[in-house]
Amino acid sequence: MADAKNVLFIIIDQLRADCLSGALAAHVELPNLRAFMEDAVSFERHFSVTNPCGPSRASILTGQYAMNHRSIRNGTPLRHDTPNIATEMRKLGYLPMLFGYTDTSQDPRAFAPGDPALSTYEFPMPGFHEMTEMRLEMSYPWRSHLMAQGYAFDRYCDVYRPVSPGGTEPRLTDPALYRAEHSDTAFLTDSFLGKMRGYCGESWFAHLTYIRPHPPLVAPAPYNEMYDPVRLPLPQRMDHRTDEEAIHPFIAPALEKGSISGMVEGFGDLEASDEAVQSLRAIYLGLASEVDTHIGRVIEFLKSSGQYENTLVVITADHGEMLGDRHCWGKSTIYDAAYHTPLILHCPDNAENAGRRVTLPTESIDVTPTILDWMGATVPNSMDGRSLLPLVYGETPESWRRHTYSELDFSNPLEPSVAERALGTGPSDSSLCILREDRFTLVEFAADLPPVLFDHEGDGEMRNVATRPEYQGDLARLTRAMLRHRMRNADQTLALYSITGDGPKLRAR
Repeated sequence: MADAKNVLFIIIDQLRADCLSGALAAHVELPNLRAFMEDAVSFERHFSVTNPCGPSRASILTGQYAMNHRSIRNGTPLRHDTPNIATEMRKLGYLPMLFGYTDTSQDPRAFAPGDPALSTYEFPMPGFHEMTEMRLEMSYPWRSHLMAQGYAFDRYCDVYRPVSPGGTEPRLTDPALYRAEHSDTAFLTDSFLGKMRGYCGESWFAHLTYIRPHPPLVAPAPYNEMYDPVRLPLPQRMDHRTDEEAIHPFIAPALEKGSISGMVEGFGDLEASDEAVQSLRAIYLGLASEVDTHIGRVIEFLKSSGQYENTLVVITADHGEMLGDRHCWGKSTIYDAAYHTPLILHCPDNAENAGRRVTLPTESIDVTPTILDWMGATVPNSMDGRSLLPLVYGETPESWRRHTYSELDFSNPLEPSVAERALGTGPSDSSLCILREDRFTLVEFAADLPPVLFDHEGDGEMRNVATRPEYQGDLARLTRAMLRHRMRNADQTLALYSITGDGPKLRAR
């Protein structure tokens, strides 16, 4: 046991950072995550470099910006030869065990045309060994488990519909058809705990990915009514949706795509009344608390089995969730709530830094290089992220980044998206980039659209100041910084190789 060296890498889908530190933290019970934070190092300015799920996980697991891996939408293939955390752990002799999903769209050049891998965007990333298939749109083991427990449903999507206990018309806050002990979150945790007991005493790597609190927003009792909607704060938003739309031409189609009706099954005509908004926010927080309960079970297993002090534990989220802020739902927008995520790292033998909060800017592409660095592995030149181990151990590296960078592609190559139709753009220019500093956030578009500039010492995201004369110097400086960032982070997979008479020579990035 003393020689074992384990990695447990947990991703919670769509968990906002402010559930743990910020606007919502006082309104949601996450006792296990908060206890873990006191025993670990937390990163308070951590941002996903892209969304939605598939692209964000591609970036997390490959350590690459979306501009380099180019798996930029759910359903966009990832190159089959891209190094990732699983391929690199295999080089160290580890079996990369996957409990859940990576939402990876496979490279069609590496498969026969009829291969089932090419019919879903939810396939595992190359290198992973799928221990438990748990995917949002598939999840055959879980649906089989529900059937074995006696639950009846005509279509799999019906599992995600609220069910009235009295048989009347369901309300938003009614429970799921399954009990809490049979939920997707409980099933995945049971599977992880049941299978991992046999690995005690060995070195292992496990990637555990929770679907919740990702929509559809339905929760089993008691989590469906754990929080009183009336007692929750209203979203951070302008009084009228039209005021939000006036910020920039991109906002109106983003609001149309991220509507409240898309967050729940069976309520296609749902309007964004305060009652509906607060009800869904309450269910979201209930689902977050459910995940917290089961993460507590996982941490307790590590401790009771004597593995906690041999295990690097990483807990993060793939991206955020607007949750009604700015009249928007989902994550395909420009605001911080869609990208700001928690990141908590527990390193063995680091008790002196337990409870430390890091406020330097970090990015989701830093996670994989950090794990590889802790393992003593060489980080491939393809990876754009930086190891966070110095920050974990209380050091501040020279020339640490001063900003975070994110991208969003809002195109649809098969049929023009809402934003493409509204803005007159196509697949090659339907994208945006976000650069965040301490004070400013700059949003630039590939299309010929005006930029967005937020001043967080002023009105923040409530006002676009890009056209105001007094900000033109800052706008020019940040635009140059964004250009330099893209230039300096061009794909380095092969760029630092040189072919010589003595064979290929490689310089580390």
